[in-house]
Amino acid sequence: MEDAYEKAQKWNLNVKGIIIANPSNPLGTTLDIETMRSLVAFVNEKNIHLVCDEIYAATVFDSPRFVSVAEVIQDMDCCNRDLIHIVYSLSKGMGIPGFRVGIVYSFNDDVMLCARKMSSFGLVSSQTQYLLASMLSDDGFVGNFLRESSKRLAKRHYVFTKGLEQVGISCLTSNAGLFFWMDMRLLLKEQSFEGEIELWRVILNEVKLNVSPGSSFQCSEPGWFRVCFANMDDETVEVALNRIRAFVLNRENQESNRSKRCWRKKHLRLSFSSTRLYDETIMSPCMISPHSPLVRAKT
Repeated sequence: MEDAYEKAQKWNLNVKGIIIANPSNPLGTTLDIETMRSLVAFVNEKNIHLVCDEIYAATVFDSPRFVSVAEVIQDMDCCNRDLIHIVYSLSKGMGIPGFRVGIVYSFNDDVMLCARKMSSFGLVSSQTQYLLASMLSDDGFVGNFLRESSKRLAKRHYVFTKGLEQVGISCLTSNAGLFFWMDMRLLLKEQSFEGEIELWRVILNEVKLNVSPGSSFQCSEPGWFRVCFANMDDETVEVALNRIRAFVLNRENQESNRSKRCWRKKHLRLSFSSTRLYDETIMSPCMISPHSPLVRAKT
């Protein structure tokens, strides 16, 4: 953060704040409390804003637990709370994206005043508000829903990642979110973002799986993909796993055959034919000169 801030200063860019997603999209990881404290301390030092997108807060299915920035600042002295803002939605944790309900929680009265004025351009209907108020006021229902959701996410995450491990595909260790970060670097034909996009097109068009390349998330290393696992039933999960397994095994067979061909090329014994040392009618397409003698190879 210090490096990025200093670079921005050199480029005469006016840094207004930092935006983070916690839990992370696409990594599916949560920030620990010490990291959160360092973020809050940093924005206070620079007098810039911190916007925390906590939309996946209710999708944590394993330790460590989720820590909101609202919890962090409670124990911090000399913290300017006017710089801290939280955005949230019911679309992920509660599974109701169609309601289009977003939430802005800020300690800054000026920000809230502006948000109220802007909300007139995207009002939530009275019927939706009434339904959600009734649902969220039922503590028993919400508690049971989130516990069951956490169990199902943990089970699905385990099934999917272990299924990939069987064919040598590893994933970043994660504990939250509706997705995981899949490592496909070994399947790249070339270690570049062009190679990543090429692999992504094959997965999309031939394997028929909808995954997202890491470059679309500004990942600095090619070969990582985001896989969403919570928006399908068990049967579809098995179909997806079978397709990716078949693809990986087929790619490994191709690489094995290619390696064998390369080995043979390295062990070629070259000789010139005594009877046809030179023949203008027979030319290799790789030859630069049409009058070069044809080199005949024997294993």
